[in-house]
Amino acid sequence: MHIADILARDATSLSFEFFPPKTDAGWETLYRSIAEFEPLKPSFVSVTYGAGGSTRDNTHALVVRLRRETALEPVPHLTCFGHTKDEIRAILELYAVNGVGGVLALRGDPPSGARILALGDFRHAADLVGFIKLEGERLGVNDGRGFAIGVAGFPEGHPETPNTLVQLEHLKAKVDAGADYIVTQLFFDNHAFHDWRARCDLAGIKVPIIAGIMPITTGSGLKRMADLAAGTCFPASLLKSIQRCRGNAEAIENAGIHWATEQCRDLLDNDVRGIHFYTLNKTDATKRIYKTLGVRA
Repeated sequence: MHIADILARDATSLSFEFFPPKTDAGWETLYRSIAEFEPLKPSFVSVTYGAGGSTRDNTHALVVRLRRETALEPVPHLTCFGHTKDEIRAILELYAVNGVGGVLALRGDPPSGARILALGDFRHAADLVGFIKLEGERLGVNDGRGFAIGVAGFPEGHPETPNTLVQLEHLKAKVDAGADYIVTQLFFDNHAFHDWRARCDLAGIKVPIIAGIMPITTGSGLKRMADLAAGTCFPASLLKSIQRCRGNAEAIENAGIHWATEQCRDLLDNDVRGIHFYTLNKTDATKRIYKTLGVRA
């Protein structure tokens, strides 16, 4: 299904992200998680893609299985690093044959120690977007409209592009190359998101913007998020809430879920086009937030 059809159907899109496991036990856990998420009828689910081929075959297998065996709409990640045009073409053909109608096109992160220019035919995400657009049209995906292409946005900046005006130029280039919507990096400061969304509009970026949310559920998880999303601001009021828990695991989880729930409430009040939950393949926190939003029958 094309994202335009999804957004026409769903006043606010609600979606989840999974990552392909590396162990047999992880696969069984993931399938149980997906079984719990499916009744929530998300607008779509995205499946991540490992750098340097670390989980790429697993991504393809999971995407095809989701399409064949569930009612979920899978949206696989595709990244620039390590791919030739022929390889991307083959992946897109696999997805087209199996009825997958959309992808998230990302530059991605290079494997540790790799030289960026030696990693494939696509140097920038905009290059990958343009290629996917042409291939999707050639393959007749979505009744000839091509793949629905999502790209990444960074409300609080990208560490490799400190100039925020240049950063918006890069995002505009991805949209001009054929991106249909934007999914943001996770954030905890809604003021930063609202301001960035307004700046996108001023820059002529008119495609739907979907906000990325990840609830904090553990103290160690907070530290991992800081590493995962370099440059992300953790507001003082959020950190105070976590500190008041004094290391109590249940209290930290409740505080993190409350913060994320309030983020979602504010986003909905301000007409966000969609909310994308980074689940880390876990169900409880995301389900608790999801069920409070009042946007699903």
